[in-house]
Amino acid sequence: MPQRVFAGLEPPYSDLQKAKAVILPVPYDSTSEWRGGSRHGPQAIIDASEYLELYDLELDREIYRAGICTLPRVEPLLGSPQGMIDRVYQVVGDLVQKGKFVVLLGGEHSLSLGAVRAFKEAFPTLSVLQLDAHADLRDQYLGTKYGQACVMRRILEVCPICQVGVRSLSWEEKQFSAEKQLKVFYMTDFASNGAEIDRITESLSRDVYITIDVDVLDPSIMPAVGTPEPDGMSWRQILDTVKSVMIHKHVVGFDLMEFCPVEGSSSCAFLLAKLAYRLIGYAVSQERR
Repeated sequence: MPQRVFAGLEPPYSDLQKAKAVILPVPYDSTSEWRGGSRHGPQAIIDASEYLELYDLELDREIYRAGICTLPRVEPLLGSPQGMIDRVYQVVGDLVQKGKFVVLLGGEHSLSLGAVRAFKEAFPTLSVLQLDAHADLRDQYLGTKYGQACVMRRILEVCPICQVGVRSLSWEEKQFSAEKQLKVFYMTDFASNGAEIDRITESLSRDVYITIDVDVLDPSIMPAVGTPEPDGMSWRQILDTVKSVMIHKHVVGFDLMEFCPVEGSSSCAFLLAKLAYRLIGYAVSQERR
């Protein structure tokens, strides 16, 4: 059976050599604690993307014409997540050298560390914008330092971070955040009135990687996650936040992580396919300016 590709694109728009953006599926979820299944997320998003309308009304363009290549999935490894993180680092590093805008589809959040390490080598002033319901700042959890609950602690060892949408964390994580004076925009403080978005944008360096745990979205529109939290971001809030960052900064890539498809329901997969397509659109639109 031939590999399905994002948005059902055909050559030349799906060719790696000409594509501005590259979709990298990584179906791996070994450290998920409660509701697993994010290993099925990448394929579900790609399958749903075939039903996207390729003309984007907000951007007034057919985004796919910039070229979007879907790579074969990164095959999961058994055992420690460190092996998968290293594998993602190697694949993303090769794509960065080719000048591609990388879109990582997970899969569990721990994988983002591999992408960040690769981008940091190419962009020494890199910072990371994290959109997430959870802080993910534990030093160790369930016997590993490289699980999804520790990913931002490990990323912080690589480069500065800015956290947006957080509404669940441990007391130890809260203390660590205060001690390190991290830039955190909790959901209780966030309002899409422009002021918070401006502060988020200003807190980042010139080169930015965006990591999105999809549980940052409110469960009313994104229930298909491992650990849902109420009072999340709306569709418009996440778009306005990312758009501002892409306008004012150099965004090198992004990921969508921790999507756990629900059998018999395709609405969440379609929402994330549309989100990925729109964010690619924001990125390639900035290149035309």
